Amino acid sequence: MTISVTVCDDSTLARKQIARSLPENWDIELTFAENGVEGLEQVRAGRAEVLFLDLTMPEMDGYQVLEHIFNEQLQSMVIVVSGDIQAEARERVLSLGALAFIKKPADADQIAMILDEHDLLGVQSSSSNADIIDAIVHTPIPLRDSYQEIANVAMGQAAELLAKLLDAFVVLPIPNVNTIEVGDLQMTLQAIERHGTVSSVCQGFIGNGVAGEALLIFNDSSFKDIAKLMRFEGNMDENVELELLMDIASILIGAFLKAFADQLDMQFSQGHPIVLGQHCNIAELIKPENVSWKETLAIEILYTIEGYSVNCELLILFCEDSIEELNHRVSYYSS
Repeated sequence: MTISVTVCDDSTLARKQIARSLPENWDIELTFAENGVEGLEQVRAGRAEVLFLDLTMPEMDGYQVLEHIFNEQLQSMVIVVSGDIQAEARERVLSLGALAFIKKPADADQIAMILDEHDLLGVQSSSSNADIIDAIVHTPIPLRDSYQEIANVAMGQAAELLAKLLDAFVVLPIPNVNTIEVGDLQMTLQAIERHGTVSSVCQGFIGNGVAGEALLIFNDSSFKDIAKLMRFEGNMDENVELELLMDIASILIGAFLKAFADQLDMQFSQGHPIVLGQHCNIAELIKPENVSWKETLAIEILYTIEGYSVNCELLILFCEDSIEELNHRVSYYSS
């Protein structure tokens, strides 16, 4: 008996990876949704007996989709496939009725095991569903989409470590990927500025013909709650704040760069972290006349902590001489 299956993810690359990981002779009718609203529509229309669901999406995220399915008592067996691998993320989706949680990128053996465990494979079709999957597999994937999905996975792995350190839930955004001219860099920084002053750490990295700078921009109003989360009970001064900032930077920068590089079969060596400024305006962090490159590929991620006034911006800037090599590796990874 044919089963209706929907893959709901805002990333073309992620939809492709899941489609390629489905059992070849599974008798299904396959559809795709690009955000939570579309995914929920497929469920309501009866086209998602099995729903592969991302968590971080525009319009409506995966948690909201699960809440609607649960509250409306809709018939859909949900397998969450997400880059957010925090233990609490897994616990939340299972409490909302998801059958299972799979970390990105999707693994064919794990998917097959889950489907078999829940008796969802049914009678295997004598014909392959390769033609059904072929459309998504051969859909051109914009480079920006691929960068965003690779950053999404790296972002989630960094967040997991931060969540363990703080014993808190890290709220993850959709990574923002853009090519920026050096003259527009300050405008970009000002656009992401939060209220008040900031402190920032910069760390260079290089490897496999790729080089860049990672900036962690920390809102100064966050230090009080970070100290509380890290159970610091002494008096706060600039030295303590710097120590806290370095701890957060070490986790977020190091984990992100490692996960990003691993996906592209690369290795980055990291330089020593440098304090760009403490308690300053964001425009003071980088002055265009001090930057040697003219263009950068920028990945921007805002990490926030649920229930606390904590936010920090991770900005990964790849220098212009690295873009060709990066594009080559990303295109190969996405093919």
